[in-house]
Amino acid sequence: MTDLAWVALSLTGRIGKKTLDALMQHFGGDLNAVLSADEKALRQVSGIGPKIAQSIRTIDLDSVQQSLIRWQKAGVRVITLPDADYPVRLRGLDDAPPTLFIRGERWQSEGRCAALVGTRSPSRPSLEIAKNLAAHLIERGYTIVSGLALGIDSAAHHEAMVAQEGHTLAVLGSGVLNIYPSEHEYLATTIMARGALVSEVQPFASPNSSTLVARNRIISGLSDCVIVIETGADGGAMHAARFATQQGRQVYAVDCDAGGNRALIDAGAIRIRPDWRDLPILS
Repeated sequence: MTDLAWVALSLTGRIGKKTLDALMQHFGGDLNAVLSADEKALRQVSGIGPKIAQSIRTIDLDSVQQSLIRWQKAGVRVITLPDADYPVRLRGLDDAPPTLFIRGERWQSEGRCAALVGTRSPSRPSLEIAKNLAAHLIERGYTIVSGLALGIDSAAHHEAMVAQEGHTLAVLGSGVLNIYPSEHEYLATTIMARGALVSEVQPFASPNSSTLVARNRIISGLSDCVIVIETGADGGAMHAARFATQQGRQVYAVDCDAGGNRALIDAGAIRIRPDWRDLPILS
């Protein structure tokens, strides 16, 4: 049974894993005690200031419960960090998402997973690299993880869907009932039949710059490695690479002229040739 108090707290702005852990410790693991505490008691907890305390005080559990019922009727699965089926790879992260919202028939995160990421406006050669590499990774039993964005992400997801045994996870910066970008509504539907959509924000949430960046830590966190196909020096894929490095995941970058790829290789990412035949995980 979903812990209603946990979900309610995790959907409150600026409450993440560390703050939830602090609240749990301070209130003896009783989240209902957290919700009934006054502002003075809440502010005794490390990381709780007046704004967060006020947000906790105004949580409406009945409203959250009605939302949960509505989301679940729409096919959304809710997994919280304390649940046994929470992804093992994510559980160990300092900033693990407290709650995950999932849509899809085949939620598979415990086998081998590789993240393929890159620019929304790739060159034709990079697009072909993404497709071919995804296909070969799938042949070797990998689940493809990416972010449902235009360009490299969509190429990797699509290739996973056309492969006979392909699986893919799409990590969204929006809610799983509010597909972003909207051009990928059909792709998202296809993914749900052979994989899953994943998000840490409430299912109808719109994306913003913060959630689009933050979802990259989930992309890398779910994966054994992150492979950057092509990205500019300020591209979104750079966030996935940085998170991967912080999480101890291996970062690979295709050897091309893109500024981000050059910067990643210079910083220690494993260089792979454009024909990617030297990629160690394929050997």
